[in-house]
Amino acid sequence: MKQLGIKQNQYWKTIIDTMAEALMVVDSRGMIISVNQSMVRLTGFKERELVGNTCGVLNCDRCFVKRKQSPDHFCALFEKKRLKIRCKLQKKNGDTVNVFKNATILKSSDGKIIGGVETLTDLSEALAMEAVISNLRNELSTKDSFQSMIGKSPAIQQVFELITSVAKSDVPVILYGESGTGKELVANAIHNLSDRKKGPFVKVNCAALNESLLESELFGHVKGAFTGALKTRIGRFEAAHKGDIFLDEIGDMPLSTQVKLLRVMEEKKIEKVGDNQSVSLDVRLISATNKDLGELIKKGTFREDLFYRIGVLPIHMPPLRKRKQDLPLLINTFLNRIRLKTGKPVSVMSKEALAVLYGYHWPGNVRELINIIEYAFVLCREGEITPDHLPDNLLKKQKKQYTPFKHPEPPGSDEERKQLMSAISSTMGNKSKAAKILGISRVALYNRLKKYNIHVDKTIHE
Repeated sequence: MKQLGIKQNQYWKTIIDTMAEALMVVDSRGMIISVNQSMVRLTGFKERELVGNTCGVLNCDRCFVKRKQSPDHFCALFEKKRLKIRCKLQKKNGDTVNVFKNATILKSSDGKIIGGVETLTDLSEALAMEAVISNLRNELSTKDSFQSMIGKSPAIQQVFELITSVAKSDVPVILYGESGTGKELVANAIHNLSDRKKGPFVKVNCAALNESLLESELFGHVKGAFTGALKTRIGRFEAAHKGDIFLDEIGDMPLSTQVKLLRVMEEKKIEKVGDNQSVSLDVRLISATNKDLGELIKKGTFREDLFYRIGVLPIHMPPLRKRKQDLPLLINTFLNRIRLKTGKPVSVMSKEALAVLYGYHWPGNVRELINIIEYAFVLCREGEITPDHLPDNLLKKQKKQYTPFKHPEPPGSDEERKQLMSAISSTMGNKSKAAKILGISRVALYNRLKKYNIHVDKTIHE
Protein backbone atom coordinates (compact mmCIF):
# COMPACT_ATOMS: atom_id res chain seq x y z
CA MET A 1 0.00 0.00 0.00
CA LYS A 2 2.86 2.32 0.84
CA GLN A 3 4.54 1.59 -2.52
CA LEU A 4 1.27 2.39 -4.32
CA GLY A 5 1.16 5.75 -2.59
CA ILE A 6 4.75 6.50 -3.63
CA LYS A 7 3.96 5.61 -7.26
CA GLN A 8 0.90 7.87 -7.24
CA ASN A 9 2.94 10.77 -5.86
CA GLN A 10 5.57 10.27 -8.58
CA TYR A 11 2.79 10.08 -11.18
CA TRP A 12 1.25 13.39 -10.11
CA LYS A 13 4.69 15.01 -9.81
CA THR A 14 5.40 14.05 -13.45
CA ILE A 15 2.09 15.52 -14.60
CA ILE A 16 2.67 18.78 -12.74
CA ASP A 17 6.23 19.13 -14.07
CA THR A 18 5.07 18.67 -17.68
CA MET A 19 2.46 21.45 -17.42
CA ALA A 20 3.00 24.39 -19.79
CA GLU A 21 1.85 26.84 -17.11
CA ALA A 22 4.03 27.64 -14.14
CA LEU A 23 2.58 26.36 -10.83
CA MET A 24 3.30 27.42 -7.26
CA VAL A 25 1.78 26.27 -3.95
CA VAL A 26 2.08 28.46 -0.83
CA ASP A 27 0.99 27.99 2.77
CA SER A 28 -1.17 30.46 4.69
CA ARG A 29 1.88 32.58 5.54
CA GLY A 30 2.93 32.93 1.93
CA MET A 31 5.80 30.44 2.19
CA ILE A 32 6.42 28.52 -1.04
CA ILE A 33 6.07 24.78 -0.43
CA SER A 34 6.08 23.50 -4.03
CA VAL A 35 6.79 24.62 -7.61
CA ASN A 36 6.88 22.84 -10.96
CA GLN A 37 9.60 22.95 -13.65
CA SER A 38 7.73 25.56 -15.70
CA MET A 39 7.95 27.89 -12.68
CA VAL A 40 11.69 27.29 -12.55
CA ARG A 41 12.05 28.11 -16.26
CA LEU A 42 9.81 31.18 -15.99
CA THR A 43 11.61 32.80 -13.05
CA GLY A 44 15.19 31.56 -13.48
CA PHE A 45 15.28 30.49 -9.83
CA LYS A 46 16.20 26.91 -8.96
CA GLU A 47 13.58 24.88 -7.14
CA ARG A 48 15.58 24.92 -3.88
CA GLU A 49 15.83 28.73 -4.09
CA LEU A 50 12.05 29.06 -4.20
CA VAL A 51 10.81 26.33 -1.87
CA GLY A 52 11.07 27.47 1.76
CA ASN A 53 11.21 31.12 0.75
CA THR A 54 8.27 33.55 0.79
CA CYS A 55 6.48 34.37 -2.44
CA GLY A 56 7.73 37.93 -1.90
CA VAL A 57 10.99 36.82 -3.54
CA LEU A 58 9.17 37.24 -6.88
CA ASN A 59 8.34 40.91 -6.21
CA CYS A 60 4.90 40.73 -7.80
CA ASP A 61 3.87 44.33 -8.53
CA ARG A 62 0.25 43.69 -7.47
CA CYS A 63 1.32 42.08 -4.18
CA PHE A 64 3.64 45.00 -3.47
CA VAL A 65 0.71 47.41 -3.68
CA LYS A 66 -1.28 45.21 -1.31
CA ARG A 67 1.61 45.04 1.19
CA LYS A 68 1.77 48.82 1.33
CA GLN A 69 -1.94 48.92 2.15
CA SER A 70 -1.91 46.14 4.76
CA PRO A 71 1.52 44.89 5.93
CA ASP A 72 0.03 42.28 8.27
CA HIS A 73 -2.08 40.57 5.65
CA PHE A 74 -0.39 41.25 2.33
CA CYS A 75 -1.78 38.48 0.12
CA ALA A 76 -5.07 39.50 -1.49
CA LEU A 77 -5.75 35.84 -2.29
CA PHE A 78 -6.59 35.07 1.34
CA GLU A 79 -9.09 37.93 1.37
CA LYS A 80 -10.78 37.35 -1.96
CA LYS A 81 -10.45 33.53 -2.01
CA ARG A 82 -9.79 33.60 -5.78
CA LEU A 83 -7.74 35.84 -8.06
CA LYS A 84 -7.48 36.27 -11.81
CA ILE A 85 -5.08 39.13 -12.51
CA ARG A 86 -2.37 40.29 -14.88
CA CYS A 87 0.81 41.25 -13.10
CA LYS A 88 4.60 41.47 -13.34
CA LEU A 89 7.09 39.21 -11.59
CA GLN A 90 10.81 39.78 -11.11
CA LYS A 91 13.07 37.02 -12.38
CA LYS A 92 16.30 35.97 -10.70
CA ASN A 93 18.38 38.05 -13.14
CA GLY A 94 16.34 41.18 -12.33
CA ASP A 95 14.25 41.21 -15.51
CA THR A 96 10.49 41.47 -15.24
CA VAL A 97 8.01 39.16 -16.93
CA ASN A 98 4.32 39.79 -17.58
CA VAL A 99 2.10 36.91 -16.43
CA PHE A 100 -1.55 36.06 -16.05
CA LYS A 101 -2.10 34.71 -12.52
CA ASN A 102 -4.97 32.35 -11.71
CA ALA A 103 -4.98 31.62 -7.98
CA THR A 104 -7.32 29.98 -5.50
CA ILE A 105 -7.16 29.11 -1.80
CA LEU A 106 -6.68 25.62 -0.36
CA LYS A 107 -8.81 24.51 2.58
CA SER A 108 -8.46 21.67 5.08
CA SER A 109 -11.24 19.15 5.69
CA ASP A 110 -12.59 21.32 8.49
CA GLY A 111 -12.78 24.39 6.19
CA LYS A 112 -9.69 26.18 7.47
CA ILE A 113 -7.53 28.05 4.94
CA ILE A 114 -4.18 26.26 4.78
CA GLY A 115 -2.65 27.83 1.68
CA GLY A 116 -3.11 28.68 -1.97
CA VAL A 117 -2.25 27.37 -5.41
CA GLU A 118 -1.37 29.58 -8.37
CA THR A 119 -0.85 28.96 -12.09
CA LEU A 120 1.04 31.62 -14.03
CA THR A 121 0.96 32.02 -17.80
CA ASP A 122 3.80 33.88 -19.53
CA LEU A 123 2.29 36.76 -21.55
CA SER A 124 5.54 37.91 -23.20
CA GLU A 125 4.77 36.56 -26.68
CA ALA A 126 1.13 37.69 -26.54
CA LEU A 127 2.13 41.23 -25.54
CA ALA A 128 4.82 41.34 -28.22
CA MET A 129 2.20 40.33 -30.80
CA GLU A 130 -0.17 43.00 -29.47
CA ALA A 131 2.58 45.58 -29.97
CA VAL A 132 3.18 44.41 -33.55
CA ILE A 133 -0.55 44.54 -34.32
CA SER A 134 -0.81 48.00 -32.76
CA ASN A 135 2.13 49.26 -34.81
CA LEU A 136 0.68 47.76 -37.99
CA ARG A 137 -2.63 49.47 -37.27
CA ASN A 138 -0.78 52.76 -36.84
CA GLU A 139 0.98 52.17 -40.17
CA LEU A 140 -2.33 51.53 -41.91
CA SER A 141 -3.92 54.61 -40.34
CA THR A 142 -1.22 56.99 -41.55
CA LYS A 143 -2.49 60.26 -43.00
CA ASP A 144 -1.21 59.25 -46.44
CA SER A 145 -3.19 56.01 -46.52
CA PHE A 146 -6.69 55.30 -47.75
CA GLN A 147 -8.39 51.95 -47.19
CA SER A 148 -5.02 50.11 -46.98
CA MET A 149 -3.66 51.97 -50.04
CA ILE A 150 -0.68 54.31 -49.74
CA GLY A 151 0.07 57.44 -51.73
CA LYS A 152 -0.12 61.20 -51.89
CA SER A 153 0.64 61.82 -55.57
CA PRO A 154 -2.10 63.61 -57.55
CA ALA A 155 -2.66 60.47 -59.66
CA ILE A 156 -3.46 58.19 -56.72
CA GLN A 157 -5.33 60.89 -54.78
CA GLN A 158 -7.66 61.23 -57.77
CA VAL A 159 -8.32 57.46 -57.54
CA PHE A 160 -9.14 57.81 -53.83
CA GLU A 161 -11.68 60.52 -54.63
CA LEU A 162 -13.26 58.38 -57.35
CA ILE A 163 -13.55 55.42 -54.99
CA THR A 164 -15.41 57.53 -52.45
CA SER A 165 -17.86 58.75 -55.10
CA VAL A 166 -18.33 55.36 -56.78
CA ALA A 167 -18.96 53.58 -53.48
CA LYS A 168 -22.13 55.61 -52.96
CA SER A 169 -23.56 54.31 -56.22
CA ASP A 170 -24.92 50.84 -56.95
CA VAL A 171 -24.05 50.59 -60.66
CA PRO A 172 -21.35 48.28 -62.09
CA VAL A 173 -17.74 49.41 -61.73
CA ILE A 174 -14.78 48.38 -63.87
CA LEU A 175 -11.14 48.83 -62.84
CA TYR A 176 -8.47 49.23 -65.49
CA GLY A 177 -4.79 48.92 -64.76
CA GLU A 178 -1.62 46.92 -65.19
CA SER A 179 -0.90 43.91 -63.00
CA GLY A 180 0.28 44.90 -59.53
CA THR A 181 -1.34 48.35 -59.42
CA GLY A 182 -3.79 47.40 -56.65
CA LYS A 183 -7.08 46.78 -58.43
CA GLU A 184 -8.22 44.25 -55.82
CA LEU A 185 -7.51 46.77 -53.04
CA VAL A 186 -9.72 49.27 -54.87
CA ALA A 187 -12.52 46.70 -55.15
CA ASN A 188 -12.25 46.03 -51.42
CA ALA A 189 -12.35 49.76 -50.69
CA ILE A 190 -15.47 50.26 -52.80
CA HIS A 191 -17.20 47.45 -50.92
CA ASN A 192 -16.11 48.67 -47.48
CA LEU A 193 -17.29 52.23 -48.15
CA SER A 194 -20.64 51.26 -49.66
CA ASP A 195 -24.02 50.44 -48.16
CA ARG A 196 -23.29 46.80 -49.07
CA LYS A 197 -20.40 46.53 -46.61
CA LYS A 198 -22.47 44.34 -44.27
CA GLY A 199 -23.06 41.91 -47.13
CA PRO A 200 -20.53 39.45 -48.62
CA PHE A 201 -17.60 40.40 -50.82
CA VAL A 202 -16.91 37.50 -53.21
CA LYS A 203 -13.83 37.34 -55.48
CA VAL A 204 -13.37 35.29 -58.66
CA ASN A 205 -10.31 35.21 -60.93
CA CYS A 206 -11.71 34.59 -64.41
CA ALA A 207 -8.29 33.66 -65.81
CA ALA A 208 -7.69 30.90 -63.26
CA LEU A 209 -10.48 28.55 -64.41
CA ASN A 210 -11.35 26.88 -67.70
CA GLU A 211 -14.69 27.53 -69.42
CA SER A 212 -16.73 24.72 -67.84
CA LEU A 213 -15.39 25.24 -64.34
CA LEU A 214 -15.82 29.03 -64.51
CA GLU A 215 -19.51 28.74 -65.42
CA SER A 216 -20.15 26.33 -62.54
CA GLU A 217 -18.09 28.55 -60.20
CA LEU A 218 -20.06 31.67 -61.09
CA PHE A 219 -23.59 30.32 -61.34
CA GLY A 220 -23.50 27.02 -59.43
CA HIS A 221 -24.77 23.62 -60.56
CA VAL A 222 -27.31 20.97 -59.62
CA LYS A 223 -26.51 17.39 -58.74
CA GLY A 224 -25.77 15.34 -61.85
CA ALA A 225 -25.37 18.34 -64.15
CA PHE A 226 -22.02 16.96 -65.34
CA THR A 227 -19.56 14.23 -64.48
CA GLY A 228 -18.35 14.82 -60.95
CA ALA A 229 -21.33 16.97 -59.90
CA LEU A 230 -22.15 14.77 -56.91
CA LYS A 231 -24.25 17.39 -55.16
CA THR A 232 -25.98 20.71 -55.79
CA ARG A 233 -23.74 23.72 -55.23
CA ILE A 234 -24.47 27.44 -55.18
CA GLY A 235 -22.30 29.70 -57.33
CA ARG A 236 -20.34 32.82 -56.45
CA PHE A 237 -23.10 35.14 -57.67
CA GLU A 238 -25.64 33.53 -55.36
CA ALA A 239 -23.11 33.61 -52.51
CA ALA A 240 -22.68 37.37 -53.09
CA HIS A 241 -26.40 38.14 -52.66
CA LYS A 242 -26.87 41.53 -50.95
CA GLY A 243 -23.17 42.24 -51.42
CA ASP A 244 -20.53 42.69 -54.13
CA ILE A 245 -18.87 40.25 -56.51
CA PHE A 246 -15.41 41.05 -57.90
CA LEU A 247 -14.57 39.48 -61.27
CA ASP A 248 -10.83 39.89 -61.76
CA GLU A 249 -9.27 39.48 -65.23
CA ILE A 250 -12.71 39.72 -66.87
CA GLY A 251 -10.98 40.20 -70.24
CA ASP A 252 -10.06 36.50 -70.12
CA MET A 253 -13.66 35.34 -69.74
CA PRO A 254 -14.79 32.96 -72.54
CA LEU A 255 -17.45 34.27 -74.94
CA SER A 256 -19.96 31.62 -73.91
CA THR A 257 -19.70 32.71 -70.28
CA GLN A 258 -19.92 36.36 -71.34
CA VAL A 259 -23.34 35.65 -72.87
CA LYS A 260 -24.63 34.21 -69.59
CA LEU A 261 -23.07 37.04 -67.57
CA LEU A 262 -24.84 39.58 -69.82
CA ARG A 263 -28.15 37.87 -69.12
CA VAL A 264 -27.49 37.98 -65.39
CA MET A 265 -26.71 41.70 -65.63
CA GLU A 266 -29.94 42.37 -67.55
CA GLU A 267 -32.37 40.15 -65.64
CA LYS A 268 -30.79 40.12 -62.17
CA LYS A 269 -31.29 36.35 -62.13
CA ILE A 270 -29.11 33.27 -62.51
CA GLU A 271 -29.70 29.70 -63.52
CA LYS A 272 -27.52 26.93 -62.13
CA VAL A 273 -25.79 24.65 -64.62
CA GLY A 274 -28.18 21.78 -65.38
CA ASP A 275 -31.21 23.60 -63.99
CA ASN A 276 -34.03 25.64 -65.54
CA GLN A 277 -35.13 27.37 -62.32
CA SER A 278 -34.18 31.05 -62.00
CA VAL A 279 -32.86 32.56 -58.77
CA SER A 280 -33.28 36.31 -58.20
CA LEU A 281 -30.16 38.21 -57.10
CA ASP A 282 -29.21 41.54 -55.59
CA VAL A 283 -25.53 41.83 -56.42
CA ARG A 284 -23.33 44.75 -57.50
CA LEU A 285 -20.62 43.78 -60.03
CA ILE A 286 -17.07 45.10 -59.74
CA SER A 287 -14.79 43.87 -62.52
CA ALA A 288 -11.15 44.42 -63.37
CA THR A 289 -8.80 43.87 -66.30
CA ASN A 290 -5.24 44.65 -67.37
CA LYS A 291 -6.24 44.38 -71.04
CA ASP A 292 -7.61 46.85 -73.56
CA LEU A 293 -11.25 45.73 -73.89
CA GLY A 294 -11.68 47.95 -76.95
CA GLU A 295 -9.01 45.95 -78.77
CA LEU A 296 -10.58 42.68 -77.62
CA ILE A 297 -13.93 43.83 -79.05
CA LYS A 298 -12.25 44.50 -82.43
CA LYS A 299 -10.73 41.01 -82.33
CA GLY A 300 -14.12 39.49 -81.53
CA THR A 301 -13.04 38.01 -78.17
CA PHE A 302 -15.13 40.35 -75.99
CA ARG A 303 -18.79 41.29 -76.41
CA GLU A 304 -19.46 44.98 -77.00
CA ASP A 305 -22.87 44.83 -75.29
CA LEU A 306 -21.27 43.34 -72.17
CA PHE A 307 -18.59 46.02 -72.28
CA TYR A 308 -21.21 48.75 -71.95
CA ARG A 309 -23.00 46.83 -69.17
CA ILE A 310 -19.97 46.38 -66.93
CA GLY A 311 -18.19 49.65 -67.70
CA VAL A 312 -20.68 52.20 -66.37
CA LEU A 313 -18.19 53.63 -63.86
CA PRO A 314 -14.55 53.14 -64.95
CA ILE A 315 -11.55 53.71 -62.67
CA HIS A 316 -8.05 53.74 -64.17
CA MET A 317 -5.24 52.72 -61.81
CA PRO A 318 -1.99 54.62 -62.49
CA PRO A 319 1.16 52.50 -62.93
CA LEU A 320 3.93 53.06 -60.41
CA ARG A 321 6.16 54.72 -63.04
CA LYS A 322 3.50 57.46 -63.31
CA ARG A 323 3.51 58.11 -59.56
CA LYS A 324 7.18 57.83 -58.64
CA GLN A 325 6.89 60.60 -56.09
CA ASP A 326 5.08 58.00 -53.94
CA LEU A 327 8.18 55.75 -53.93
CA PRO A 328 9.74 57.06 -50.66
CA LEU A 329 6.40 56.79 -48.86
CA LEU A 330 5.72 53.29 -50.22
CA ILE A 331 9.25 52.09 -49.46
CA ASN A 332 9.20 53.40 -45.88
CA THR A 333 5.76 51.90 -45.29
CA PHE A 334 6.74 48.45 -46.57
CA LEU A 335 10.07 48.56 -44.71
CA ASN A 336 8.28 49.35 -41.46
CA ARG A 337 5.71 46.60 -41.96
CA ILE A 338 8.29 43.91 -42.71
CA ARG A 339 10.52 45.08 -39.83
CA LEU A 340 7.58 44.91 -37.42
CA LYS A 341 6.69 41.41 -38.60
CA THR A 342 10.22 40.00 -38.56
CA GLY A 343 11.89 42.03 -35.81
CA LYS A 344 14.94 42.40 -38.09
CA PRO A 345 16.92 45.63 -37.47
CA VAL A 346 16.71 46.92 -41.06
CA SER A 347 15.49 50.48 -40.86
CA VAL A 348 16.25 52.46 -44.01
CA MET A 349 17.17 52.31 -47.69
CA SER A 350 20.40 53.99 -48.75
CA LYS A 351 20.42 56.93 -51.16
CA GLU A 352 22.22 54.79 -53.75
CA ALA A 353 19.59 52.01 -53.56
CA LEU A 354 16.79 54.57 -53.70
CA ALA A 355 18.39 56.06 -56.83
CA VAL A 356 18.28 52.65 -58.51
CA LEU A 357 14.59 52.30 -57.68
CA TYR A 358 13.84 55.80 -58.98
CA GLY A 359 15.42 54.96 -62.31
CA TYR A 360 13.57 51.66 -62.74
CA HIS A 361 10.59 51.29 -65.09
CA TRP A 362 8.45 49.14 -62.69
CA PRO A 363 6.64 46.77 -65.07
CA GLY A 364 5.30 44.86 -62.04
CA ASN A 365 4.21 48.05 -60.24
CA VAL A 366 3.59 48.11 -56.46
CA ARG A 367 3.49 44.31 -56.23
CA GLU A 368 7.00 44.17 -57.71
CA LEU A 369 8.17 46.85 -55.29
CA ILE A 370 6.96 44.76 -52.34
CA ASN A 371 8.76 41.69 -53.71
CA ILE A 372 12.00 43.64 -54.15
CA ILE A 373 11.87 45.01 -50.60
CA GLU A 374 11.19 41.53 -49.21
CA TYR A 375 14.14 40.20 -51.25
CA ALA A 376 16.42 42.95 -49.94
CA PHE A 377 15.23 42.30 -46.39
CA VAL A 378 16.41 38.70 -46.65
CA LEU A 379 19.89 39.68 -47.83
CA CYS A 380 20.37 42.68 -45.55
CA ARG A 381 21.26 41.66 -42.00
CA GLU A 382 20.89 45.05 -40.35
CA GLY A 383 21.12 48.80 -40.87
CA GLU A 384 20.39 50.13 -44.35
CA ILE A 385 19.57 48.44 -47.64
CA THR A 386 22.21 49.14 -50.32
CA PRO A 387 22.30 48.34 -54.07
CA ASP A 388 24.14 45.11 -53.18
CA HIS A 389 20.92 43.87 -51.54
CA LEU A 390 18.77 44.49 -54.64
CA PRO A 391 18.01 41.78 -57.25
CA ASP A 392 20.65 41.41 -59.99
CA ASN A 393 18.12 41.77 -62.80
CA LEU A 394 17.08 45.15 -61.40
CA LEU A 395 20.68 46.40 -61.44
CA LYS A 396 21.27 45.10 -64.97
CA LYS A 397 18.23 46.97 -66.30
CA GLN A 398 19.36 50.12 -64.54
CA LYS A 399 21.69 51.78 -67.05
CA LYS A 400 22.45 54.89 -65.01
CA GLN A 401 22.48 55.64 -61.31
CA TYR A 402 20.30 58.61 -60.52
CA THR A 403 20.81 60.82 -57.51
CA PRO A 404 17.77 60.59 -55.23
CA PHE A 405 16.34 63.68 -53.72
CA LYS A 406 13.30 64.97 -51.95
CA HIS A 407 10.19 66.07 -53.80
CA PRO A 408 10.12 69.69 -54.88
CA GLU A 409 9.72 72.25 -52.18
CA PRO A 410 7.20 75.09 -52.56
CA PRO A 411 7.93 77.27 -55.64
CA GLY A 412 10.59 79.90 -55.06
CA SER A 413 12.63 77.96 -52.51
CA ASP A 414 16.40 77.45 -52.84
CA GLU A 415 15.84 73.75 -52.30
CA GLU A 416 13.69 73.54 -55.42
CA ARG A 417 16.44 75.12 -57.53
CA LYS A 418 19.04 72.68 -56.17
CA GLN A 419 16.77 69.76 -56.94
CA LEU A 420 16.21 70.97 -60.50
CA MET A 421 19.97 71.27 -61.06
CA SER A 422 20.57 67.85 -59.50
CA ALA A 423 17.92 66.19 -61.67
CA ILE A 424 19.17 67.77 -64.90
CA SER A 425 22.79 66.95 -64.06
CA SER A 426 22.10 63.33 -63.12
CA THR A 427 20.25 62.73 -66.41
CA MET A 428 22.91 64.42 -68.53
CA GLY A 429 20.41 67.07 -69.64
CA ASN A 430 17.57 64.65 -70.49
CA LYS A 431 14.49 66.69 -69.55
CA SER A 432 12.04 63.79 -69.82
CA LYS A 433 13.99 61.66 -67.38
CA ALA A 434 14.53 64.63 -65.07
CA ALA A 435 10.78 65.29 -64.97
CA LYS A 436 10.12 61.62 -64.11
CA ILE A 437 12.63 61.67 -61.27
CA LEU A 438 11.06 64.85 -59.89
CA GLY A 439 7.57 63.40 -60.28
CA ILE A 440 6.34 66.32 -62.36
CA SER A 441 5.23 66.81 -65.98
CA ARG A 442 7.54 68.07 -68.74
CA VAL A 443 5.50 71.30 -68.89
CA ALA A 444 6.00 71.88 -65.16
CA LEU A 445 9.72 71.21 -65.59
CA TYR A 446 10.00 73.74 -68.44
CA ASN A 447 8.19 76.37 -66.36
CA ARG A 448 10.56 75.91 -63.43
CA LEU A 449 13.66 75.93 -65.62
CA LYS A 450 12.45 79.19 -67.14
CA LYS A 451 11.68 80.59 -63.71
CA TYR A 452 15.27 80.00 -62.52
CA ASN A 453 16.80 80.95 -65.90
CA ILE A 454 18.35 77.49 -66.32
CA HIS A 455 19.14 76.64 -69.97
CA VAL A 456 19.60 73.00 -70.96
CA ASP A 457 21.29 71.60 -74.05
CA LYS A 458 24.22 69.18 -74.03
CA THR A 459 25.58 71.12 -71.05
CA ILE A 460 23.86 73.11 -68.37
CA HIS A 461 24.03 76.89 -68.33
CA GLU A 462 22.86 79.25 -65.62
